[in-house]
Amino acid sequence: MSLNILGINAAYHESSAALLVDGQLIAAIEEERLNRIKHAKPARIDNPDELPVLAVNTCLNMAGLSLSDIDIIAFSFDPKRRIAHNTQINDLTTPDDWGTETGEQLFCDKLLSIPERLQQMGFKGQFRWIEHAKAHAASAFFPAPFPEAAILSIDGIGEIESALLAHGQKDNITALKQIIYPNSLGFLWEKFAKYLGYSEYDACKIMSLASFGNSSRYRTQFDTFIHNHNDHFEIDGHFIRFRLEDYSTLEALFGLPQRPADAPILQEHMDIAAALQQVTTDILLNLIHHLHQLTQSENLCLAGGVALNCVANRVIFEEGPFKNIYIQPAANDAGTALGAALLVYHNIYGGEYYQPLEIPHTYLGPEYSDEEILHTLQALDVPFTYCEQIETTVAQLISEGKVVGWFQGRMEFGPRALGNRSLLADPRDPEMVKRLNRLVKHREDHRPFCPSILEEDAADWFHISKKALAARFMLMAYPVNSSKADQIPAVIHVDGTSRIQEVQATTNPKYHRLISEFKKLTGVPILLNTSFNDREPVVCTPENAIRTFLRTKIDYLAIGNFLLDKTQHTVQKKTTSGYEVA
Repeated sequence: MSLNILGINAAYHESSAALLVDGQLIAAIEEERLNRIKHAKPARIDNPDELPVLAVNTCLNMAGLSLSDIDIIAFSFDPKRRIAHNTQINDLTTPDDWGTETGEQLFCDKLLSIPERLQQMGFKGQFRWIEHAKAHAASAFFPAPFPEAAILSIDGIGEIESALLAHGQKDNITALKQIIYPNSLGFLWEKFAKYLGYSEYDACKIMSLASFGNSSRYRTQFDTFIHNHNDHFEIDGHFIRFRLEDYSTLEALFGLPQRPADAPILQEHMDIAAALQQVTTDILLNLIHHLHQLTQSENLCLAGGVALNCVANRVIFEEGPFKNIYIQPAANDAGTALGAALLVYHNIYGGEYYQPLEIPHTYLGPEYSDEEILHTLQALDVPFTYCEQIETTVAQLISEGKVVGWFQGRMEFGPRALGNRSLLADPRDPEMVKRLNRLVKHREDHRPFCPSILEEDAADWFHISKKALAARFMLMAYPVNSSKADQIPAVIHVDGTSRIQEVQATTNPKYHRLISEFKKLTGVPILLNTSFNDREPVVCTPENAIRTFLRTKIDYLAIGNFLLDKTQHTVQKKTTSGYEVA
């Protein structure tokens, strides 16, 4: 008899689901890819019971199961732990909102209604609340290729903690130290994102902005409300006012009003972002040194939204004491669905039954056959050709300056497009950044693009002092080798670094072949890779991909073995293989 465990994340944002069957990961999916709403839903006190029903159903369908077949549901939040502690925090709050007795009670009541609601949907098994930070920790440790590791989970907030230092050993994770709200790097980035004119979800924009700034200009101001110690850090909650839409203290400290979203970006904004990045890196360095002292491990695992900071990740690994690093690719809250399921599984099948479960890639979502893609093409009445050697054709198009949508295989789990739901372009073209940002992605010009590089060539093109598994997932920003920089201007940020993806032939052979074909044509083993979307979640289905292709300035779409051309208006012709062959 099989053991079916469903992990669910829904308390805040990045709602998601993950399914384990007898310890094998069948699927992991973010709800936003299906409901087409960024982050799936906003984090509010009145909506934690909005479940990722589409993600759950997709996971179940991929396994041929129904909700009644699930033995255990693991939910990555513990409301009873939250209500026991959160209202005790002396914080500035908005009436009936976060941190107030009425607001916190509403939030927890909504969460506590979830088991009954799932039963009404057909669930008959056990329901387990999993501590949020432990779910993050489990998502990083159990998929890693290490039998033992130091673990750092660091984000905005779980139930009460913003960071967890832990030690993973085979089937067990031991908590060593917690850092409690309001001492939160995740919330600090959200607050400054809004102060600098962005949304709370735009930490990546602040990180790219930081590269244009001088980190020392405002460092003294940060030191007035952030105190970095060897084993922890403290943030003055009454000054920063995380739970209020109040920026008066920051405006007074920096002598700069909150930037309206449509206002110009000034050098002062860049310098504030740079100081924030440096403070974050310094805090993380102290924490991992302390974690190493506690564990004496050679291996480090990271998760939590702060672990998506690719600039800090490289510094803390290369300057820190650990020899190996693994970062959960879905380091944001989406990954806690996976972590919750893994934690429950290893709690049941630990000890003598323990078996490691390495997850070497992120291709964990739905995929579509050529037959399914053809059905969608015909339903939308879109002209196409069929390519037996799609990689060769697309490599040639990219080398000629074309922008190609690349839709292949299983969808990625996590915020990065890693070669299955990607927009691809020539990294040699210095004008490609402006073209993509303005005509395709419709985003700020200071946002960089990332290189996908053949793993075997990475060390020739980038300065990599310590090999990192995390480089496979765009989680490390490396300096480009000076002798190569002029060959790939479109994927180098202003600070001379690139957030690389090392592509393996074993985990994504089709994408590896495509880059290899491009290398044959150009001598460059790199493609510019950005997520296949236009101000919405990354495309998931063939229809998502085709509609995004049709309404944007993308030149071609390679979807399965079918090729769509913006300039093509002829109806496809059948051949002996069934399709017109390019």
